[in-house]
Amino acid sequence: MLNLFKRQASSCPQTEITAVISGRLLPLSEVRDEVFAQKMLGDGAAVQPEGEIVAAPCDGKITMLYPTLHAFGLVNPDGLEILVHIGIDTVSLQGKGFKAYVQEGDTVKRGDKIIRFDSYLMNQKDMDMTTMTLFPNADAFQLDIQRSGFVKKGQSRIATYQIKEGKDK
Repeated sequence: MLNLFKRQASSCPQTEITAVISGRLLPLSEVRDEVFAQKMLGDGAAVQPEGEIVAAPCDGKITMLYPTLHAFGLVNPDGLEILVHIGIDTVSLQGKGFKAYVQEGDTVKRGDKIIRFDSYLMNQKDMDMTTMTLFPNADAFQLDIQRSGFVKKGQSRIATYQIKEGKDK
């Protein structure tokens, strides 16, 4: 009987993506950068962080890690691409104040530590650390994105998705 329930749970086509950092969730339209506010890099959500550790939003493979460590990309087993951008204009720091715990090609699990930033340094540099979770290939998925509330890193759902009919992974 337990196997029956396992099959039903594993065959459920809807999957969730969790917050990469704890804090206040807000819609991209409220981000103080037009590239994100106008969804030029994809739809998603943003978090005003209350912490320094950025975690994996789901199981997947790190496909990109910027040399400046302000952003990374991953793809989950269903092919959903996720781009995480830490802060606004943080690329200007050239990696100062960031530490990576992964490399490109690494396989990660939801909640795994990916990057840490030095909040003291970011405050000293007057950096806006709003952190965006974006879905560049969202057109292949039916996404339901949360846009408000308080979220907890690796635990709070920020989005659910289903693969659209007729789309391949």
